[in-house]
Amino acid sequence: MLEELPFSSRLIRNVHRILMNGVRGEHKQPGEFRKSQNWIGGSSINDAIFVPPTHNSIPELMEDIEKFVHNDKLFFPELLKIALIHYQFETIHPFLDGNGRTGRLMITLYLVSRGILKRPILYLSDYLEKHRNSYYTNLMHVRVDNNIIDWFRFFLTGIIETAENGVKTFEEILSLQKENEDKVKLLGSRSANALKVLTELYKRPITDANMVAGIADISTASAYTLIANLEKIGILSEVTGGKRGRVYILKKYFDIFNR
Repeated sequence: MLEELPFSSRLIRNVHRILMNGVRGEHKQPGEFRKSQNWIGGSSINDAIFVPPTHNSIPELMEDIEKFVHNDKLFFPELLKIALIHYQFETIHPFLDGNGRTGRLMITLYLVSRGILKRPILYLSDYLEKHRNSYYTNLMHVRVDNNIIDWFRFFLTGIIETAENGVKTFEEILSLQKENEDKVKLLGSRSANALKVLTELYKRPITDANMVAGIADISTASAYTLIANLEKIGILSEVTGGKRGRVYILKKYFDIFNR
């Protein structure tokens, strides 16, 4: 997407349209800035925790964000810049629904667009969800008290924690790959086909006999035999518990992401 569009209001609307496709809120003007007033918290605008700017001001406010993004004459550290952009976006709340999802993805897209990340591999969603109360509190402190320092500190802590967790996850994946490859070598004549299957499992860690047969170009009967071998050495685990339509997962790979 960044190859086709620069970081802009148009890109943000496209991201919102894609994120809202087939999910809750998909009928609330996906890809379009809201045309009515919204609010944050409370059952109505009268008891809302925060009321974003009126919908009539959204185009101008989003244009201000875009100008700030592309103002290279103003020196501003990139991580602080996206922290401020994220705050501004969440405060404007330009869509009827899906502002949180869109705002979180904007962080990653911005870092890629500025060359901080080569690929979109750093997502703050887990950190922001884990510290949800602090997240909302720090945003409100900027709005009410102009306390931008605590927001910057919270945001940068999230970047550091997420990056460190990403490195740890990557190292665990490399270790698991080495462990699995050593196990596969014990399968003798079946090790070549097992390695083909294993390579594909890292892309899609859920499989069945038909998929294994297709990957290794073997019969379904041979696929079941290969699966049994992969189960025996602790690589695959069956998850349905049934006798038909069995599904297998690369369990230790899943476990890395579920900790």
